[in-house]
Order: sequence, then C-alpha cells, then structure tokens
Amino acid sequence: MARKAKPKPPPEAEPEADARPVAGEESPSCLLRSLPDTMLVAAADKATAINPVNAPPVSNALMASVPGPEAVQFLAMLTTKYWGPQPRVLSVSFMETTAVSLQDKIILYMNAWKQSGCVGFKRTAGQGDVRISRGGSGYWSYLGTDILLVPRNQPTMTLQGVVTKSPDDIWSRVVPHEAGHSLGYIHEHLRAEFIRNIDPVKCVAYFQRTYGWSAQMTNQNVLTPLDERTLMGTPADQDSVMAYQLPAQIMRNGEAVRGGTHIIPSDHEFNARVYPKPGGTPRDVA
Repeated sequence: MARKAKPKPPPEAEPEADARPVAGEESPSCLLRSLPDTMLVAAADKATAINPVNAPPVSNALMASVPGPEAVQFLAMLTTKYWGPQPRVLSVSFMETTAVSLQDKIILYMNAWKQSGCVGFKRTAGQGDVRISRGGSGYWSYLGTDILLVPRNQPTMTLQGVVTKSPDDIWSRVVPHEAGHSLGYIHEHLRAEFIRNIDPVKCVAYFQRTYGWSAQMTNQNVLTPLDERTLMGTPADQDSVMAYQLPAQIMRNGEAVRGGTHIIPSDHEFNARVYPKPGGTPRDVA
C-alpha cells in the first residue's frame, strides 16, 4: 500500500529537535558517504579520468600483497578523488524549495575554500554537480569526484535543518567541512595516530548509548583509520576544519581530539597545493 508523502516544511522553518550532534558536542557530526562497493572500480576510473594523479602508485610489492582479481578492487580503494589542478566551478542545486538568500549564504561559506584554491561552487537553476538536501538526516557528503556517480535525483550532500539564522558554528565549521568533502578532503580525525589512542570497547559503548549506532557503524566511521597510502604524508592536524571532536572518555589517554572550528591556515596551505590558483605552481597530489 502506497504511503502518502509528508508535506515539506516551509523553506525557512526552524528544524525540529533531532539526534544529530550540535555545536559544542564532543563527537563527530558528519558521516562521509561512500558509493556501493560494486561501484568502486567505476568511481576509480572516473576519478583517474578527471585527474590522472588520483591513481595510486603501483609497485611490485603492492601488487604482490593482493591476490589476482582482487588487485583491481584493491587499487580502486586506494584511488583518491581530487578534481585536478585546473580551475573548475562545481554547480550547486537544492533538493527542496529553498530561499535564494539561503542558497547564496550556503554557497558563500562553501566558497571559503576559494580564498586559497582554484575550485569553487556556483548556484544553478538546474541539477547541480553538488545537490544539497536540507531534509534527510544530519550532515554528510560524498567524496570529491564520486559525486558525479550519485544518481541525479539524489542529494550528494545533506545539511539537515540549516536555515539563515543557524548558529555561527554551522557557517564556520559544518558548511566548509561538507564542502571540503566535495573537494575530495577526508576526515582528519581518522588518521592512524588518533585512532590508535581510542579504546574500542568504550568507543562502541559511547556511540551506541549516545547516538544509537551499531558496533559495525562505529567501527566503520570512527575506529577504521585512513590508509596512509592514500595520503600525502602531511602531519595529522586535529585543528583542521576536516577534523571532528572525539570525546575524552573514549580515549586511552583521557585527552579529547579537539576538532576544528573553522578553516585554518594549514587547511588553506594544503588546498593551495591541491588546487593551485592560476599563476601558482601546481603540485602532483594523490
């Protein structure tokens, strides 16, 4: 039996209370969305076609560590998702009716990255490369070039309940953070040096108790460190806007991972290396 769709709230209606983390809470408030495993190879092919440097370096030792047919999928997992060093504008549209003034404000804060880089965002009346929903659940985004493989009738980013008068934290931290994912930037708090300091038993219990996450969900989103082979080797930075807080109570040393509150100089420095402005010096990044 078909269910009747619930009416959408007015574009500027304040969001109802929900379970997502809010400003000041010591927890990750973004879940990075991934394409299905069946699309890993297609996503890697797309990323490499857009920016050849996305392909991981292949060595005999690397290939010897993976058996036959699984090697292709393994390399696909190591493929990065950057757009390449040429200037580019990613179009942005909204899934729900949204006041133009709010659309412009969101895109303005997404474009904080343009202070240092050559890739930016621009509103379109059609279907954007980046498709934002203010419904859905919480804050999340797909990563970099993966957004091109998300079905066109689905969002690539969710900013649940964001309105013009949302708290300053939304504009300085959340919107730039999700825009960073669309640029191809991953979660900094998942660097190995942070993850190895987490007590897994306390971590699973905390996220189950606080957010109702299953052990599998916590393992995937908190306890699985990034593969260092996909990184440039820059030092882990807990103050990056791409880092969210991890509470002291789940850390072995009792010290929280602070998490970033805004784009900091080192974020801009990295952005300038990945997406150099015209006249700058491009650098291979993968």
